[in-house]
Amino acid sequence: MSADKVARTAVSVATYHIDRPYDYKIPPELDGRVQPGMRVVIPFGQGNRRTEGLVLSVMEDTGQRVLKNIDTVVDDAPVLSPEMIKLAVWMSERFFCTVYDAAKAMLPSGLWLKDGAPRVSDKVVKIAALNIPAEEALLLAAQKRRRARQQARVLELLSQIGEASVKEISYFTGAGAASVKALADAGAVALYEQEIYRRPDITTLPPADPLILSPEQQRVFDALAPVLEEGRADAALLYGVTGSGKTAVYIQLIRKAIALKRRAIVLVPEIALTPQLITLFSAHFGERIAVFHSQLGIGERYDEWKRIRTGEVDVVVGTRSAVFAPIPDLGLVIIDEEQEHSYKSQNIPRYHTRDVAKYRCWQNKALLLLGSATPSLESMYSAETGKYKLLRLDSRYNARNLPNVIIADMKKELKSGNGGVIGSELLEALQENVARGEQSILFLNRRGGNTLITCPECAYTFSCPRCSVSLTYHFANRRIMCHYCGFSRWEPEECPDCGGRLKYVGAGTQKVEAELRELLPDVGILRMDADTVSARNTHEDILTKFRAEKVPILLGTQMVAKGLDFENVTLVGVLSADQMLYINDYRAQERAFSLITQVVGRSGRGSKTGRAIIQTMTPKSEVIRLAALQDYDAFYRRELELRRALGNPPLSDLISVTASGVSETEVLRGCTILRRLLEDYLRDEPDVCLLGPAPASVTKINNRYRYRITLSCQANKRIRMTVAHVIRTFAKDKACRNIAVYADSDPYEL
Repeated sequence: MSADKVARTAVSVATYHIDRPYDYKIPPELDGRVQPGMRVVIPFGQGNRRTEGLVLSVMEDTGQRVLKNIDTVVDDAPVLSPEMIKLAVWMSERFFCTVYDAAKAMLPSGLWLKDGAPRVSDKVVKIAALNIPAEEALLLAAQKRRRARQQARVLELLSQIGEASVKEISYFTGAGAASVKALADAGAVALYEQEIYRRPDITTLPPADPLILSPEQQRVFDALAPVLEEGRADAALLYGVTGSGKTAVYIQLIRKAIALKRRAIVLVPEIALTPQLITLFSAHFGERIAVFHSQLGIGERYDEWKRIRTGEVDVVVGTRSAVFAPIPDLGLVIIDEEQEHSYKSQNIPRYHTRDVAKYRCWQNKALLLLGSATPSLESMYSAETGKYKLLRLDSRYNARNLPNVIIADMKKELKSGNGGVIGSELLEALQENVARGEQSILFLNRRGGNTLITCPECAYTFSCPRCSVSLTYHFANRRIMCHYCGFSRWEPEECPDCGGRLKYVGAGTQKVEAELRELLPDVGILRMDADTVSARNTHEDILTKFRAEKVPILLGTQMVAKGLDFENVTLVGVLSADQMLYINDYRAQERAFSLITQVVGRSGRGSKTGRAIIQTMTPKSEVIRLAALQDYDAFYRRELELRRALGNPPLSDLISVTASGVSETEVLRGCTILRRLLEDYLRDEPDVCLLGPAPASVTKINNRYRYRITLSCQANKRIRMTVAHVIRTFAKDKACRNIAVYADSDPYEL
């Protein structure tokens, strides 16, 4: 008697505390059809709820166990390769998530099931091809001109071009589908279906001339090319000042990889940066590029994924999720602006793109290249300690100078009676730029209108009823809104407590735009923030308009701070630089330095000298001073010593364990139990320091209170397994069933 076949499966509805591989029997009618990487529909739990599973492996069951049967197979072929299955298993251990959640992150949303079937299918068109010689077709057309004129037109068209879609035939001849079908029934035409790809709109350029690298760029290329030639896993950090030409090095390395029959993934932190890069890459790599990000249509994203996995592209460009692109023969992964916090996922699975890319490069014997003008402290420390190669571009390309930077003291503006956001020095510079026909970028890292509405009489403040944050006033819809849960209400007319007159405090991009239109009424202004780019392609439309129409001023949040390259931009203004410094986050100064340095670097990238004005209430801030000097090395040394004194990364690792629930009392009680469990299970780990429980930086979001315990340690697999065991043990306590708990490795939110 032959042994039964068993599929070891990750189950979609298995929560973290019960997540493990579940074995299911493959019934005889599905024998040979079930393969690793396929999705199946299976019964799960005591009620045998039908749900989705992912097959991890197939084996023989020699023990003759009593197992539930697989119901149906969803896929005709595996949607995940063995390599990606291994990646999903590794992610579940590294990032405290289920295997299924990790696998789901790798698939385009169109493949996720809805009512037991994928939400998107292949797009096909019906093609009509001439099935007889062209001469015969013309004779037949002549016979049909009187009684079947539309059929005659179809035959005349196909005798010239051979085949066309039924839709095209209708457009050019006026013939309907019935006329084409009649010809098919008569044997004159053959009908078949052809799959076509839904492609994103890409602005293409003519083929580019070969790049000529500067001596400095060539040295970087020469240091990395042997890694590609030898086909070994390695990692490097490319530290290059703004405008130093890192992209040119990327292109040459990709060319090298392609010449070696390998392929590349290029990651950018913002969707706004993909059109510019795709347009440039199209000139160097033609049609063999794919774009992958969340604003693609569901069909476009699915079809780009298919093009990638079938080897029809050499280069994938995209945001964080593109790190999972199923590209064969992966030889190179480039993470541009690697310091950006958007590379860290804040939702399940809570992975860092850099870590996933590193693992994929290890799997594929590929090169990981991190690029930045302001590298993260973690990456620079890894380079200094020998984990990465360190390569530098210390000069701007073509010997262009860095912009001249002025620090403007806004306290003096207040004393002179200017209570606005735009200081006199910046206003004068904007007017000069407009007169010269040059462009300016203004950066404010806060969207909306006013950031606080309060009553000066009784101190009442409008806050979100669901979250522990104040509401932001938006000019566009005259509503006050929560940027965490989406709650909104109409603009209040008076204080609800005392009826007093309200005061609007603080400024976001909408308020600055209104102020600019008063100060410069005849000057064109574009605003780029989360409110203006919510629709598809709007970020690309804004940047295209700014470039093509030479709109004088582009105002925006961090979307305008990095990666953009406009030759006519000669002025950058940084507004309210202080607000980035005073945040309860040990990374606040690093992030402020990076954003200021990056946005200042948008100025003077063409033939004209650039300048930048940083407006601040604290002109003596060392972080702002170093950012104005573009002195990353000095900032890195200073910040590293602060981190060393406090025991923060990169000198240690952090793992946060968060408990959340609708009752603050229950959450605090749950945290006490969690801490006791952690102390008990980690008692033999002397280097682990437990902090908390403490409220999260935003304690309540969407009516759920959040408290955290933080582990400071040298994280390893043993410690992560212990934390996972504690979470699973806690979940079994019925007294804590109303408390949700999750862990985050290297958290960006504390």
